[in-house]
Amino acid sequence: MKIGIYNNESAESQRVTKLLRDEIERTGLDHDEKQPDVVITIGGDGTLLSAFHHYIDQLDRIRFVGIHTGHLGFYTDWRNFEIDDLVDSLVQDSGQSVSYPLLDMHAVYSDGTVESFIALNESTIRNITKTMVCDVYINNQLFENFRGDGLCISTPTGSTAYNKSVGGAIMDPNSIGFQLAEMASLNNRVFRTLGSPIIFGADTKLMLRLRDANDHVMTCDRDQMRLKNAEGKRHLLEVSYQVSKKRIYFARYRHTNFWNRVKDSFIGGAK
Repeated sequence: MKIGIYNNESAESQRVTKLLRDEIERTGLDHDEKQPDVVITIGGDGTLLSAFHHYIDQLDRIRFVGIHTGHLGFYTDWRNFEIDDLVDSLVQDSGQSVSYPLLDMHAVYSDGTVESFIALNESTIRNITKTMVCDVYINNQLFENFRGDGLCISTPTGSTAYNKSVGGAIMDPNSIGFQLAEMASLNNRVFRTLGSPIIFGADTKLMLRLRDANDHVMTCDRDQMRLKNAEGKRHLLEVSYQVSKKRIYFARYRHTNFWNRVKDSFIGGAK
């Protein structure tokens, strides 16, 4: 089995990376960064997000494992003092895994070009200079006219991230779907929205058609694209979302129960 290591630049992550490499070499496992079977991330959820996008063309053959070297993350199951136990699990690996859905994004621009992205956590669209106005279509039917700060579209596993901070619901990661949450919507006689998060099923297509060409910012996980309509430059017309045919796979040596993680992160010592 070939092991890849993807770490952040913190001193602790560098220390753990060296220990892990030494243990991998000692046990005879192959260290391969280009075509690994398992990618071990060392850092936090942000590091795993970066690794996900780094290996996005190999998702069908890679399983991820996360070691957290700071605060407890939602994607990182192992602690920095458990290297020996993790390597033992790698040696005894039998291909076990757990997988979660991803989000396909297709952005259409004024010059006719289309760009495609895949999100593990979420995508957002905002206007950074004024209120964002867009038409929201569900399965090609106009649903509402949105006016507000922006919109957040998240996966089930991403529902505990930015989506939660803007009032979205937490989704069970075993469900297959995605979610739309509003950012400070304005409701009046002209613009009227549902005013609550919407959870879509596996076959739903969501499309956001922008009414203004200027100063939008679109994100896909941690990547941010500023779409300023300067003279001679293209601008964003619409973005569509649906559940991706691809999934992310985690090596299930010891995968922490999602709801226990939610409780530990947001509730603490409730009895």
